Amino acid sequence: MQDWKKNLYVVWIGCFLTGTGLNLIMPFLPLYIEELGVHNPDQVSLWSGIALSSTFLVSAIMSPIWGSLADRKGRRIMLLRAALGMSVAMILMGLVTNVYQFVGLRLLMGVFSGYISTANALIATQVPRHRSGQALGLLSTAGVSGVLIGPLIGGFLSDTFGVRPVFFITGILIAGSFLLTLFFVKENFTPVEKADMLSAKEVLHKLQSPWLIFALFFTTMIIQISSNAVNPILTLYVRDLAGNAQNIAFISGVISSVPGIAALLTAPRLGRWGDKIGTERILLWALVGSMVLQIPMAFVESPWQLAILRFLLGVTDGALFPAVQSLLTKNTPRDVSGRIFGYNQSFQYIGNVVGPMVGSTVAAHFGYNDVFFVVAGFILINVLISAFFNRRLHASKRSG
Repeated sequence: MQDWKKNLYVVWIGCFLTGTGLNLIMPFLPLYIEELGVHNPDQVSLWSGIALSSTFLVSAIMSPIWGSLADRKGRRIMLLRAALGMSVAMILMGLVTNVYQFVGLRLLMGVFSGYISTANALIATQVPRHRSGQALGLLSTAGVSGVLIGPLIGGFLSDTFGVRPVFFITGILIAGSFLLTLFFVKENFTPVEKADMLSAKEVLHKLQSPWLIFALFFTTMIIQISSNAVNPILTLYVRDLAGNAQNIAFISGVISSVPGIAALLTAPRLGRWGDKIGTERILLWALVGSMVLQIPMAFVESPWQLAILRFLLGVTDGALFPAVQSLLTKNTPRDVSGRIFGYNQSFQYIGNVVGPMVGSTVAAHFGYNDVFFVVAGFILINVLISAFFNRRLHASKRSG
């Protein structure tokens, strides 16, 4: 088996374990905030947003640094660094006694994050370009499915064992990613001296279409804003919809997870389709679909109506993530791919910071339903920008 295929399968498992582990806490995060002494509903929403955003705030700063080190030292060692650091931080979260300690550890975890993005950079530098859509589409199912199936497992575990043990289980799962990477991922990499590294300006000069790369960075940010805006209020929204139903954490976990099932089923096929008909077209139509699906979520009357709409949203997720990664791969020289993926990761983390803060702020001042309208507005901006750059890309191909 070719090394890139073996690495793809191994880091798929690693990304799935990491994505699952990081999102086990999602359905009970507001409940944990309450357990740590915050009881006002508006404050619970606000602190949930802060807790989610704090990790990504630090990660946005660190990602270009890790991307530069990946280009100098190799991607495998960056995978090991991310998995081990996140594992330790997550275990410590189960021992906190107040919300300030919890947020502090979320900040610390941001320093060590980046397993999934580095895995994408590793595969992107090894896979043949004509198969990048298929390979990155398959890899995206690991992260997306872990991110969205994790809450289902987390809801079940928290209802069964309590909240704190879930953090220890999460740390063990991420440690599993570390061990898989340590023993099975192979990389033939020649270290590059720091003096030989290109500056950020020189990296941009190596890009044939820098405007396209920046548009993809922006798209990554909007995707993450849209995906994460609902996270701080989802459990509370489901509790309002479900009335006096028992096991709210489990129901919220199910609703958080159903997009992952859809993404798992559709992402590889959509990746192959994008290689054939144009990844940029797949990206544009997935954005339109995601925007349209936000509106009815504000009007649902039961958790199961919300679950159905989120399943359909998962189909668009299955197209969005690999489409951006594939377009970056096809338009980036391999010797600067670590840097470009690092920059893209920064925009992703900025979206992860802004999304929960937007969702929690809108919910606190206007209501849960309005969060979905605001998300649709963000995606509309992205649709217009993507349509513009699609026309520009096709024009440049015709003139070339």
